[in-house]
Amino acid sequence: MTFELLVSCVQKDPHELAEIMNIASDAVIVSQLEELASSEEFDYNGNRIRAFRSRSGGVGINRNTCIELSCADIILFADEDIVYDKGYADKVLKEFADHPEADVLLFNMRVCEERRTYWNDSYKPVKWYNCGRYPAYSIAVRSSKLKGSGIKFSILFGGGARFSNGEDSLFLKDCLDKGLKMFAVPAVLGEEVPRPSTWFNGYNDKFFYDRGVLYHYLYGKSAWLWGIRWLLKMKKEYEPEYTFSRARKMLFLGIREKGSTKNGTNRKFENGSIKA
Repeated sequence: MTFELLVSCVQKDPHELAEIMNIASDAVIVSQLEELASSEEFDYNGNRIRAFRSRSGGVGINRNTCIELSCADIILFADEDIVYDKGYADKVLKEFADHPEADVLLFNMRVCEERRTYWNDSYKPVKWYNCGRYPAYSIAVRSSKLKGSGIKFSILFGGGARFSNGEDSLFLKDCLDKGLKMFAVPAVLGEEVPRPSTWFNGYNDKFFYDRGVLYHYLYGKSAWLWGIRWLLKMKKEYEPEYTFSRARKMLFLGIREKGSTKNGTNRKFENGSIKA
């Protein structure tokens, strides 16, 4: 099996990024929001790096471009703030070889405690009710299965998009809905280096409204229940900066409106606060 790392980044030099991330495999690097669109191919420590500069913005568009350009059997999604351990590509290929039943595998990455949303301690199936905890950089997939399914990342959610984070959760849900077999594995691939968030600007109206929109598409009629569960779980994080009652109101508004008001226009925000 062949392997490629698919790197999504913003205005980065691909040569410098390959060194910073400790890339030790073939890779596709797509840098968005560049002044001029261009492409190049270069060798980095014996590996083929194909780099593309795009004038478009939004992490979903970026990741979809990476998918279209990929040509390996196994692809692993990456962000620019990941530093990979030695032998990461071999670990990924070994897990797919050991588990031919798997179409998608979700790997561990070392992150700071306050940002950790998951940790795999064993090989286990991932279902619709727990796929939302996995970030894009944990996802590796058989390319033929992904391209055959037609699944793409949402261009409405994530950094640079209309709504906040969630493109990775929607991607995994779509994989499950299309019948791809998904499992978590305990193998560790690298470490996330802390950096300012590309989408989180504090707990405000837009944050909770966007979460409501996301939950509508993730959970459908059960979005209200999952929303309350999440609000209670996160209460210590957003209070007293933001009240539970206000958070519930904004989240439910997002669920109900699905991202649009009744007349079809997008809800407007100013400095994170909803406008009348």
